[in-house]
Amino acid sequence: MTSLRIALVEDEPVTARNLAHMLQSLDENIRIVTMLRSVKEATAWFSEQEDGYDLAFMDIRLADGLSFDIFKKVSIHKPVIFVTAYNDYAIEAFKNNGIDYILKPFDEAELQQSLQKYESLVRPTATGAQPNPAKLAALLEQLESNIKPYKRSFLVHHRDKLVPVETNKIAWCYTAHEIVYAHTQDNRQYIMEFTMEQLEQQLDPSLFFRANRQFIVNRQVITEVDFYFNGRLLVKVKPEPTEPILISKARVPEFKSWMNH
Repeated sequence: MTSLRIALVEDEPVTARNLAHMLQSLDENIRIVTMLRSVKEATAWFSEQEDGYDLAFMDIRLADGLSFDIFKKVSIHKPVIFVTAYNDYAIEAFKNNGIDYILKPFDEAELQQSLQKYESLVRPTATGAQPNPAKLAALLEQLESNIKPYKRSFLVHHRDKLVPVETNKIAWCYTAHEIVYAHTQDNRQYIMEFTMEQLEQQLDPSLFFRANRQFIVNRQVITEVDFYFNGRLLVKVKPEPTEPILISKARVPEFKSWMNH
């Protein structure tokens, strides 16, 4: 049986490897032909490999920009499945025009549905039809306009006032007793009107890491990382929190990759 050649565009190595593993566990005929980590790498590869793949999986947010930038620099004529944390109404347009999407964190059932969608789309393609580049560009522009940038500041309540807090000044966010706090680098603390999950979506992942259910930490305040019990890591920061910031053994590879980014 002919193999299905897939190109992955994902800037988090752990996520890329997990996606590759899940895809190949679903279909032994799947072959990952490349793993690309940036707009620059992907643009160069796709410009030279027009027929070197059958399907692409692309994360929307990459280290050096949005994956939409790839389409502005090189023509993509093969189906694309976007990997995104944004469940936006505009994405529905892709589902009706030969492009699918999966939401992070994804599972095998979602991947299976996306692969089935691809199979249904390639049947007409096999007869000579190709996705419409102009329609694709319009859809990309529509989706791009609906993706909000990461937060640069938060307006928070403090002593009967509204105080702007710059995002890059936040040392860490933590939750206790169902209340979420932001602790700044100058040792101030504010109550946030968001859940930890909502904050995680609004903070730039190149700067902030979800250490565990209780903490999100800013890489700028990390002073050192120590080995801890049972394969965990202890993240030391300044200013210091009252409770330790621990990285579970399962998340250590992802954390190391993030720190090395």
